[in-house]
Amino acid sequence: MGRLLFIFLLFISLFEGWMVQSVPYDHTASIECLSSPMRSLYKGGILQNSEFDSGLMGWLVPPGVKAGVNSSQSGNKFADAKNKGQPSHSVYQKIQMQTNHHYSLSAWLQVSSGTAVVKAIFLAPNGAYIGGGAVVAKSGCWSMLKGGMTAYSSGPAEFFFEADGRVDILVDSVSLQPFTFAEWRNHTSQSADKVRKSAVKVVARGADGVPLANAELSVKLLRPGFPLGNAMTKEILDIPAYEKWFTSRFTVASFENEMKWYSTEWKRNREDYSVPDAMLALAQRHGIKVRGHNVFWDTNNTQMAWVNPLSADELKAAMQKRLSSLVTRYAGKVIAWDVVNENLHGQFYESRLGPNVSAELYQQVAKIDTNATLFMNEYDTLEWALDVTAMASKYAAKMEQIRSYPGNDGIKLAVGLESHFETPNIPYMRATLDMLAQLKVPIWLTEVDVSPKTRPYQVEYLEDVLREGYGHPNVEGMVLWAAWHKHGCWVMCLTDNNFTNLPTGNVVDKLIDEWKTHPVAATTDAHGVAELDLVHGEYRFTVTHPSLESPMAHTLTVDASSSALEHAIDIKV
Repeated sequence: MGRLLFIFLLFISLFEGWMVQSVPYDHTASIECLSSPMRSLYKGGILQNSEFDSGLMGWLVPPGVKAGVNSSQSGNKFADAKNKGQPSHSVYQKIQMQTNHHYSLSAWLQVSSGTAVVKAIFLAPNGAYIGGGAVVAKSGCWSMLKGGMTAYSSGPAEFFFEADGRVDILVDSVSLQPFTFAEWRNHTSQSADKVRKSAVKVVARGADGVPLANAELSVKLLRPGFPLGNAMTKEILDIPAYEKWFTSRFTVASFENEMKWYSTEWKRNREDYSVPDAMLALAQRHGIKVRGHNVFWDTNNTQMAWVNPLSADELKAAMQKRLSSLVTRYAGKVIAWDVVNENLHGQFYESRLGPNVSAELYQQVAKIDTNATLFMNEYDTLEWALDVTAMASKYAAKMEQIRSYPGNDGIKLAVGLESHFETPNIPYMRATLDMLAQLKVPIWLTEVDVSPKTRPYQVEYLEDVLREGYGHPNVEGMVLWAAWHKHGCWVMCLTDNNFTNLPTGNVVDKLIDEWKTHPVAATTDAHGVAELDLVHGEYRFTVTHPSLESPMAHTLTVDASSSALEHAIDIKV
């Protein structure tokens, strides 16, 4: 009986392990409008007839809609839902959802005329309508919508697509793939191990070039390779405990307000950079890199009183003065600029100076600071699946407008996603990162926080967001938006006023420690080689061997190019 129980438990263990590995996550995405759609991801997942090869089998038609299946000249079949009213609706499918599952959604969409924003909507088992994503769909070509949602209860559900305008909605290559929370975490962990670590060969050779067999190596990580930062306030200049807490954790800083135009020139022609100068000097003393936040802010309510009444020519002159003064002062001293902050939600400068003003500003900043990365920093692109102002397709279109402007070839653009979350839609977050990765530029989460309104889940949600960012293969850095103030934080605090961690600070510290974990010692083999799986970063390797009078230390950088399949790292002592 005991043996049978052991075999049964072993089977269950193996089965659970297999279940975690059962379906790999598919990062495939497209921001192009194609003449023909791609095939369904996951072969449609749990959906029936995902490519409409069997007519409308498995699909239902809502009242007031006339739907059928048409074919393109190439023979591709798709659903066509003809609408007389608005909002317009597509065919829909009923599904059975499972509790504590993430659902990854993708579909290819087209509209009958012009363009329209098409949204994916889920009717969840609890009766709530949940947004799963949106895309700008066009006539004459197919656009990909990629998104998803999380089910916290089991039961019957359904999903459909709708457009605000009166258009026919064409649908093809739909997929809905469920993942257990364990599967999803496993994908994240595997991806992090793949993109944040490298297997390296450390070769210890003596002065004569002979390998040192059985040499003892000690390994110390001096600086992690993945940039993790936080917002910083001017209070850090006067409070040693704040300085110690911040600088012992983070490798990147964004000044919360101190570089902004209203902080450096509140009154016209009276510039004062003394505070950001001092903050930059403090960061440099500790080897902390600084993001320039920001050159301009595009929203109406962030402009100084003296800016609003300026004529177009006066505004241009004031902006040129600001840009030249700020960017020249800190060129080569910051790693990045948020050039026109919140360029999708805001239109202050465009409304005054024309639709190309942002592209021109990026060009001017690039000419002054040739090495800095220039970010398009925006909110709600990741955070809210139905903010159609900042969804992935509109974000990508705006960046393409900036990139294609004459003279902007080759400027170093990057995606900046503010990441101010309430309840995160993690499948939508991953899908959006997949979509924006198609821009082929760096992606950072630039202002990460989770609202305290989500308590008691705030800490759990914060960990989910940070793990998702760290594990995504196209995210190159993250900055928290948890700047400390004695009067309280903007949304999320990591410490109390004595710089003792709150639960949010504890989870950040836990992840910092986890992401720095590495082998601390090794012994070389007969060929003087030690093979190590190391998180990317700057290391000090110390070699001890009987042939050496004293231990020898060498500093080396491990990054994505350090794979053992590509080259070995030599330590010549």
